[in-house]
Amino acid sequence: MTRARILIIEDESRIAQLLDRGLKCEGFQTSIAPDGRAGLASARENPPDLVILDWMLPGIDGLEVCRNLKAVGDAAILMLTARNDIQYRVNGLEAGADDYLVKPFSIDELIARVRALLRRAAPISHPEVLRFSDIALDTGTRRAYRGAVAIDLTAKEYQLLELFMRNPRQVLTRDVIYDRVWGYNFGGASNIIEVYVRYLRKKTEVQGGSRLIHTVRGMGYVLRED
Repeated sequence: MTRARILIIEDESRIAQLLDRGLKCEGFQTSIAPDGRAGLASARENPPDLVILDWMLPGIDGLEVCRNLKAVGDAAILMLTARNDIQYRVNGLEAGADDYLVKPFSIDELIARVRALLRRAAPISHPEVLRFSDIALDTGTRRAYRGAVAIDLTAKEYQLLELFMRNPRQVLTRDVIYDRVWGYNFGGASNIIEVYVRYLRKKTEVQGGSRLIHTVRGMGYVLRED
């Protein structure tokens, strides 16, 4: 079995070396970049399966690096930061991060997060095309279509749309969506679900398409036709 390739973009050498040793002991291939520019160059030359990305980097900060990585590849991104504010988590996820870990952290927790992200990103052994109304979602290519119009989705937008399409006409609560798409609950202060529902509505309603993702006040959201 091919070992997963992990790129560590971290300017604190002590932390970078700790991550490098811990991940290699678990059988992963690793490489280290000390700043954002070096990390982007390394990702272009040898695309990783997963990136561990520090938020506070010299030169280009982690958010900008995250956006650039997502624009050119599909590696999962685990963002590290010393800040535990809800808004920081939201900002990181909106930039394209797949998960978020606050320093100081346990190496065991980080490895568990890495394994979970890699499992989530693994190719589906039996891809299928999910359909609802005139929307089609190909789980093999991760492409969506509204009629003949292709819809370009980010990783989180895809996961959210897939959740809706696997549960049509069922009201999905915020807790269920947090658990299935993000893996944990941000608490009542976060509007991350509303943000991503808005993104999906904008993309799926392009060219005058009818609304299919509806708000059920006080409960959650549902995929249904009017």
